[in-house]
Amino acid sequence: MTGRLVSENRRRLLPYLAIVGLALIWGVSFLFIKVAVHDMSPLVLVLFRSASATIALALIVGVTGRPLFGEGWRRRIIPFAVLAITGGLLPWAAIAWGETRISSGLASILNSTTPLWTAVLVYWVIPSDRPSVLNYAGVLVGVAGVVILVVPDLATKGIGGSALGALAVVLASLAYAVNALYLRRNMRGVSVYEAALGQLAATAVLALPFAAPSLPSVHFALSSMAAVIALGVGGSAIGLLLYFYILKSLGPVQATGVTLLVPVTAVIWGVILLHEMATMPTIIGMVVILTGIVLTNMRAKPKQVTEKEPAAA
Repeated sequence: MTGRLVSENRRRLLPYLAIVGLALIWGVSFLFIKVAVHDMSPLVLVLFRSASATIALALIVGVTGRPLFGEGWRRRIIPFAVLAITGGLLPWAAIAWGETRISSGLASILNSTTPLWTAVLVYWVIPSDRPSVLNYAGVLVGVAGVVILVVPDLATKGIGGSALGALAVVLASLAYAVNALYLRRNMRGVSVYEAALGQLAATAVLALPFAAPSLPSVHFALSSMAAVIALGVGGSAIGLLLYFYILKSLGPVQATGVTLLVPVTAVIWGVILLHEMATMPTIIGMVVILTGIVLTNMRAKPKQVTEKEPAAA
């Protein structure tokens, strides 16, 4: 009995450990994007990133002994294409293009609106996954924490860039929200391996005709190629597996809430790798974000129905 209880508690803890792992992986993604777009267009970056991710994930699936695609996968080509457009082609290109025109601090704030869009849309799209009032409050608290976290950087470097660059990142955040809701609603019976591989492969196929005209102008520098591979293998192949696992386990609002943690892990990586200082506003912002994440993931206890005793005769 005790062993079964420990196993159940461990199973419930796994999605939250996956959130931490995914936030750490995605925390360096914006840096890799900044490095890569110096030597290639945003659409070429999408092509190289999705292609390297497809290869990496296919190898992972092969090593684990799973089939690349399950039975009846041809019927899921259109859903894979929808996932590719909303979770790969559109947001990746929009963020890469937007980051050439706005600061990383502003991009992180705008990207953190993904759970906000999800929380709004899920109310109508998937009524059974509607968050509680406390969950909605958690999303707002988390976004406020992101603002607190990056305000010092914005004050020093300025907001910078164009309104179109900011709009591109907002559009990417909205696309991610649509992607999460579409997967949750339409692909419940599909494994996370197949869903991730299908999305990545479809992204590479769809990106090819758009990226082809820019391929001759790519500068194959070691730093940019390493950044693309890191994005593909870590941020996309492994990252998408973790993300889809969280989404299927906890729901769309909780899964997209990982974008609130990305600025936190970016700060952590900056302290560890670049020896940056963690200021008081940074610490306050991180605490507020973590508070928002806790509130976003709190679930109401199911109401216990007690039977009324029959009245005495």
